[in-house]
Amino acid sequence: MAKTVRRHFPVKGMGCAACVARVENTLREQPGVEKASVSLASSLAQVDYDPHACTPEGLRKAVQAAGYDLIVEGTEDEADDEADRSQADAFARLKTDTLLSVVLSLILMLLSMGFRDFPYKGYVLWGLATPVVFWCGRRFFSAAWKQLKHGGANMDTLVALSVAISYLFSVFNLLFPQVWTGKGLEAHLYFESSAMIITFILAGRLLEERAKRSTTASVRKLVALQPKTVTVRRITVEKGMPSVLEETVPVDRIRPGDIVMVKPGERIPVDGTVTEGSSYVDESMLTGEPVAVLKEEGVSVYAGTINQKGSFTVRTEKAGTDTVLSAIIRMVRDAQGSKAPVQRLVDRIAAVFVPVIIGISLVTLLCWGFSGVENAWTHGLLAMVTVLVIACPCSLGLATPTALVAGIGNGAGQGILIKDAESLEVAKKINAVVVDKTGTLTEGHPSVVDSVWDTSVPVPTDLRDVLYSLERKSSHPLAEAVTASLHGCDQRLVTHFETVAGAGVKGEIDGKTWYAGNAEWLRTVLPGGLPADTPAMLSDSIQAWADAGRTLILLFDAERVYAVLAVTDEVKSGSARAVSTLRRMSIAVHMLTGDNRGTAERIAAATGIEHVKAEVLPQDKALYVKDLQAKGLRVAMVGDGINDSAALAQADLGIAMGRGSDIAIDTSMATIVSSDLNRIPALIRLSRRTVRIIRENLFWAFFYNLLAVPVAAGVLYPVNGFLLNPMIAAACMALSSICVVSNSLRLK
Repeated sequence: MAKTVRRHFPVKGMGCAACVARVENTLREQPGVEKASVSLASSLAQVDYDPHACTPEGLRKAVQAAGYDLIVEGTEDEADDEADRSQADAFARLKTDTLLSVVLSLILMLLSMGFRDFPYKGYVLWGLATPVVFWCGRRFFSAAWKQLKHGGANMDTLVALSVAISYLFSVFNLLFPQVWTGKGLEAHLYFESSAMIITFILAGRLLEERAKRSTTASVRKLVALQPKTVTVRRITVEKGMPSVLEETVPVDRIRPGDIVMVKPGERIPVDGTVTEGSSYVDESMLTGEPVAVLKEEGVSVYAGTINQKGSFTVRTEKAGTDTVLSAIIRMVRDAQGSKAPVQRLVDRIAAVFVPVIIGISLVTLLCWGFSGVENAWTHGLLAMVTVLVIACPCSLGLATPTALVAGIGNGAGQGILIKDAESLEVAKKINAVVVDKTGTLTEGHPSVVDSVWDTSVPVPTDLRDVLYSLERKSSHPLAEAVTASLHGCDQRLVTHFETVAGAGVKGEIDGKTWYAGNAEWLRTVLPGGLPADTPAMLSDSIQAWADAGRTLILLFDAERVYAVLAVTDEVKSGSARAVSTLRRMSIAVHMLTGDNRGTAERIAAATGIEHVKAEVLPQDKALYVKDLQAKGLRVAMVGDGINDSAALAQADLGIAMGRGSDIAIDTSMATIVSSDLNRIPALIRLSRRTVRIIRENLFWAFFYNLLAVPVAAGVLYPVNGFLLNPMIAAACMALSSICVVSNSLRLK
């Protein structure tokens, strides 16, 4: 199977849902394209394609042939920059055209309705309307002509048709009034209607574009976090003497292993490890936590975070597109470019919306024309124009993507990375959350919290040195916790060292065999268990700490026990609050762990979790999730994305907890960057709000069109003589799109 790549291309020239459908279908029809999704809210096309079967330039030519354009030059960030510049220029032109249109239209309305007839009034109105229609509204005619050449139609087609019909009808009546006056009818002029249609739609589009840029601000903010240049420290040799040279270079020239300088107030440009110096770093953009974190030698730092007062150097591990920040940007782009399942219905409707509206407008004209009422054809022409103007595929096209873009951007700002629209929609249905213990409910870093040593029996080597020397040769996390607690002890020579899986380690020091491991192993080495002469302080501590659910490390030989250490993985400060919040949301919380029953029950009691299963293997976790699903529950699995991968894959919603380079972005449906469990209820609440707003948007978009089009066609005329003015129709159409986008902005 050919390997596909995913890229995001800014799209130029789209104005409504019909445009989205046309661009999307064009891309999907290209050879080598596996998947294509186009968003009106972000003006982005997300394309999965085989680079051996097609090229970005080939995709661009296909889209251009459909009447639009793709920006394909450079990297995605460079394409976004070019798109932003292009959009800024287009927005400035739109603003200028709107202001001119407003001024001329107001004068036109004032002369048309505020003054009695004066000489050449019709020609003055014609002169004022012409620049509004053909200069301020040129974008509509240009876009409609492009669509016509390619056999398509969109929102601009409806606007161009309605304005052209009312304008040309007015010109005809002005130049040939006798056609109507000869029949005893009045030759009406509708120049103010054609101008106000342009004005209202331009004003609506101006507000809409401003609101759309607000919904897509999250990615632009993330991209802005990436420094463009970096100060790198290089070692040069001059006249046989090494010297240090500091050089400012573009960040894309940095490679793994380079030493980078980070000065006070600068954003860190790479992912890496501090090699010299220390400072507090603001990681809120990554974790959502406002408190700065101390970074000193040996500690990891990440691109985009802000150094505060100190300065330090960093050995580069990842740079450019490989950093955690770049991975987050890709994930947010992918999510904002994806489509919710409900969008498929909207896309099918949008694909035929414009032709259907044109058909309805023609039927409206004919029905009025042959109705036999006074001024039938005039009424029919105005009703036809009103139908064309009031129909709004824009609101349909914006209903779902604006809410998704705003919601996913909101999540990214809180350190919640959502993989796609479907994941966001699934999250609202969750009624059971299964959490792994280590690293999710707990800190994930075991530490020694207490110890007891028997110094009553002399030994040739200090007991602390013995334990330190044994554990230094082990890579087990518990061994790391023990050696950290014994910092400063002397390293002794260990011979015949051996690791016993699930038990501990042993080795010879100064000719004596020592063991460091758990209580089960002690009973194997010493069949009778604890010797009778074991000091009470040791035996009592072993019993008490075991009852408390602590993990025990014992130091012993073939005759007696010399020390016991209690190791625990502390519960995160916010875990109990998160569990309590989930339970208040009527979501059951289950804990799975491979640890012993005592430890599991201690953690459950501390956090308020009622459903606990201990001593489970990774495959058992997946089966546990499956059993919950068989009971009709929608399950979210929360883990580290690696050891819990089977359960994450089985769950309805897989959520990876992790910080920095440990984020399991590729294997989860959502990622909590900071590992804060309180982000889980925040994710579910965000999902519920986003889906609710999508439904509100779709309801009003469908309701508006279903109600507005018949009213515009004149269905109320036989009842109360009401006919909708085309100018009011234009204002309603513009207002419908603005309402949809504004409703989505509530998510921000």
